[in-house]
Amino acid sequence: MSTSPPSKVAGIHHTLPTVPQTSPPGDDISPTRPGGVHDRLASWISDLTTLHALTERLARARTLADALNETLRAGAGLIGARRGLVSLRPADGLGPERLAGLGLCHADLGHLETVPRGFELPPDAAGRPTEIVHRDIARETADPRHREVAAKLGFAASYAVPLTAEAPGHLGCAVWLYDQPGQPDHRQRRLLAHYLRGAGQHIANRLELCRARATVRSVHEGLLPTRLPRLPGVSLAVRHRSGPRGGGDFYDALALPDAALGLAVGGTTGTGPTALAAMGRLRAGLRAYAVMEGEDPVAVLSDLELLLRLTEPGRSATALFGYAEPAARRIVLASAGHPPPLVVGAGRAVFAETTLSAPLNMLACWEAPSVHLSVAEGETVLLYSDGLLHRTGEPLDRAFARLQAAAASAGAAARADPGALADHILAALLPDLDGPGSADNTEDVVLLAARFG
Repeated sequence: MSTSPPSKVAGIHHTLPTVPQTSPPGDDISPTRPGGVHDRLASWISDLTTLHALTERLARARTLADALNETLRAGAGLIGARRGLVSLRPADGLGPERLAGLGLCHADLGHLETVPRGFELPPDAAGRPTEIVHRDIARETADPRHREVAAKLGFAASYAVPLTAEAPGHLGCAVWLYDQPGQPDHRQRRLLAHYLRGAGQHIANRLELCRARATVRSVHEGLLPTRLPRLPGVSLAVRHRSGPRGGGDFYDALALPDAALGLAVGGTTGTGPTALAAMGRLRAGLRAYAVMEGEDPVAVLSDLELLLRLTEPGRSATALFGYAEPAARRIVLASAGHPPPLVVGAGRAVFAETTLSAPLNMLACWEAPSVHLSVAEGETVLLYSDGLLHRTGEPLDRAFARLQAAAASAGAAARADPGALADHILAALLPDLDGPGSADNTEDVVLLAARFG
């Protein structure tokens, strides 16, 4: 086969490997021409191979942002562009609205957003958006702001196409930018159209998952305290990260009669909506029992055990409840299968000696006694979820040791502020807590800090 190159189009960069072709696979190839059928077949195989490889890459995009970025990257390779952007605006109006760029920084995207109707796609006769081509922006575009932004960012041509899916329909549009005047040829447009059919549906699926996770996160946050109480002699701070499917961990800080304070952390088994519902009922029950008999943490957890046994017979839970008297710097604690608090001060970082007990709903008779804890002025008591330990990925004994070492390494400034102390511990213990891989971790993280004095 001969290997004549495809027709030259300004601004196109051939970044994807293709099978050498004698001519573009257009409809004008005569089957009687020597080698024409074979060239067309080779071209189709090359195109299918390219599309298959790009579709496989897209299938590995697990988040909405990853799907948008991969679509931009693949589209740029198919039509020979170097830069591009996606404007995500779902037709159902439920959001989220996103602007993602390829080879464009935030400032560049901000400039592009100032172009009035610069990248909006005109509808066809059926009201559906169609492609729009600017072969030479400096010569063909009437809008002066469009020309100004193009000159500032250094692009001379653009090609915009709609992004659609079966549901919610129109998703937005994708625009690719060329450094020189030009446009994609017929073959490149056809390949891009084939790719975007699958890419649009994949983006819609990631969009639906993003919405579901946002809903779960909103429900989870709504089931937890919106603010922490302010009482003389104690300052509070909390750090909370929920897993993508919504775990059943909770925390609470409740002002009680006689200037007392109820502190609690715990969690139910499972993830998702059912775990969130169970967590909400458990926390509501704990608050009610704390108001009635908070000075006796054993009674609070005993009542909670009975409630869980009657209402959630197939679900277990852990809980730790403390009745604090800030003026006396004294706490009475009871635990049901939950890790012990950590007391952090200038000269110590030690775990409180809480009595061992099985989780709630796993005992025939819950009789673990309470313990009394006295703290010095300026010391902080840390209550935390077991997810804080599990996210380290280490055995529990090593996770406890790392938590203790992180607290002991806090400087004087961090120990003087419960929020700063919590941030220091999370940074030392889980440096990638909010990193890219955090979305795959189902464990909730709760860290509640109470500084006395």
